[in-house]
Amino acid sequence: MSTASPAQLRTPEGVNALAAAAEAAGYRACLRCRPYRYPQTIEWEAPEFVCRAARLILEGALDHGNEVDLARRLGISARHLRRLFIAHLGVTPDGLARSARAHFARRLLDDTDLSVTEIAFAAGFGSLRQFNRACREVFFDSPRALRARRRKADRLAADGGLSLRLPYRPPLDWSALLSWFGDRAVAGVEIVDGDTYRRTIALDGAPGVIEVAPGGIAAPGEQRADTAHLLLTAHLPYWDGLIHVVQQVRQMFQLDLDHDPVTLFDDPLLRRLVAAHPGLRVPGAWDGFEVGGRAILGQQVSVAGARTLAGRLIERLGTPVPGLEELGLTHTFPAAEEVAAADLDGLGLTGARAGALRAFAIAVRDGEVLLDGSVPLDDLVASVVALPGLGDWTAQYLAMRLGEPDAFPAGDLVLRRALANGTVPSAAEVALRAEAWRPWRAQAAIHLWAGRP
Repeated sequence: MSTASPAQLRTPEGVNALAAAAEAAGYRACLRCRPYRYPQTIEWEAPEFVCRAARLILEGALDHGNEVDLARRLGISARHLRRLFIAHLGVTPDGLARSARAHFARRLLDDTDLSVTEIAFAAGFGSLRQFNRACREVFFDSPRALRARRRKADRLAADGGLSLRLPYRPPLDWSALLSWFGDRAVAGVEIVDGDTYRRTIALDGAPGVIEVAPGGIAAPGEQRADTAHLLLTAHLPYWDGLIHVVQQVRQMFQLDLDHDPVTLFDDPLLRRLVAAHPGLRVPGAWDGFEVGGRAILGQQVSVAGARTLAGRLIERLGTPVPGLEELGLTHTFPAAEEVAAADLDGLGLTGARAGALRAFAIAVRDGEVLLDGSVPLDDLVASVVALPGLGDWTAQYLAMRLGEPDAFPAGDLVLRRALANGTVPSAAEVALRAEAWRPWRAQAAIHLWAGRP
């Protein structure tokens, strides 16, 4: 069987050059360039249903469901979903899921000393037999034979936990991301320590810890994803589904953004801001309910005040995690179900803010507000602003942090001041100017915030 890189494939017009598409066309991964070490990303220029479905697949939507379930979740038929995937990605939804699992497992075979069985479940396979079959279909060899070919420099060693490379396309302003998370870090749940971000997480109710720090440093102009990477160290109760932990971390730091959208360069102000802050990315979120709840706590108070209120919420409702005090971590953030049923008196919240937080928690618990990326931006915003005490700013900010590329809080005072030309424009005037930045208005917002006077 001949080899080829995905970029060499002749694909239908509009089809992205995914490794999964190359595999679907019968090609095998090149043993020299090793495309499995590069992340498979889906461009938002593809139809929205395709982008949302692909994101859900990478987050595990097909681990315990099928294409019919996924299509129903998106409000379309399974047949139409498959047709869209083949037309725009060159692979079926099932094919993309299989490829993503196989590529992640291949990296674990190289980078870690996990057993083949542990890797199978860490990558989202339902059985060792499925894993063996996928490896032979994608890489034309068994998992054990693939591990035997790994290079000495691939293996990562850590004093504790499991370390993995998170490749990205440079530039990445890691210091700006750390500053953002550090300013908003809630004591006990997350901390920035030097150049490392660390936080507690919960997997099916069991606590764990993730640490993210700089890895390889790319030379100027270097674009190889295996050169530029962050280093994730995971301390987890089990390795099953590790692939989805890694995907959440990638989204948290927007590592799949492979360019500063060219539409921003059409605006002279944004062109200057992008040049001044190359590699700036929209900070994401580990958990949608957490970032939404903290946004509500931060309404009309300072960042420090919001941290204080969040700290009180965590002390009362967070789950204690013993043994992590030396790392500056003590609790996991409470889930929507816990906040929805809790007494919020005595936390220092106004009645209106406590009511808004409770309403948000109930809506998330009951599925009235969906934070999994399955609904369009306008639907997400509408579901949030329908709740008492929540307006467009909170909804758009939440959407930004959840990875919606076109979210844009036009009424934000800092954005309005950043666009002032003698006088501060109204929210409507800002929204009108931002029309030219679609579908990357969130990226524009983060540059405007960073470049504020």
